[in-house]
Amino acid sequence: MLDRWTMPLTQRPLRVMARGLAKVGVSPDQVTITAFVIGLLALPLLAMEAYGAALVAILLNRLGDGLDGALARLTGRASDAGGFLDIGLDFVFYAAVVLGFALANPAANALAASLLLFAFIGTGTSFLAFAIMAARHALDRPRFPRKAFYYLNGLTEGTETVVALVAFCLWPGYFPLLATVFAAACLITTATRLAGGYLTLKSLPSVSH
Repeated sequence: MLDRWTMPLTQRPLRVMARGLAKVGVSPDQVTITAFVIGLLALPLLAMEAYGAALVAILLNRLGDGLDGALARLTGRASDAGGFLDIGLDFVFYAAVVLGFALANPAANALAASLLLFAFIGTGTSFLAFAIMAARHALDRPRFPRKAFYYLNGLTEGTETVVALVAFCLWPGYFPLLATVFAAACLITTATRLAGGYLTLKSLPSVSH
């Protein structure tokens, strides 16, 4: 929901950092993989209840997630392969963070973490399934033209997810409540994406296999 406003604000600083990386020959895929490895450190850190260090790993991962795309566009190396790698590792990272909170305090957090993972399945599959169909119908991306995949918007997008992950780390004692609230928002997103995607595709002519 907030990405339409936050994304334009991040483009200039990301381009500045991307220029520096381009000068030393860093590739977009290297940024993607490095950011993923750093982000994955949040899992053991959260399990050890080192919430401050985990928050740093999460923020660095999210920085890398924006930086790889900026670098790809700057160097003319944007590709479907890079976009696929980026979105695939993103979903693994999100799940790892939630698992980390479940491991930190299974008795208090496991149920809420399971609910949030369930909700993530809905947002992820509705997002990716529509992207496949959008590609088949050659639909454009007027609101998020820089995305590698068709970005079907909803109540919870990238900005809201980052805010939620930060809140989890800042107030870990409230994880069950915060995760449940965010899971509910993700389920609303799933429902609206499924309905919106279905109605959009229903109005289009059929495409032969």
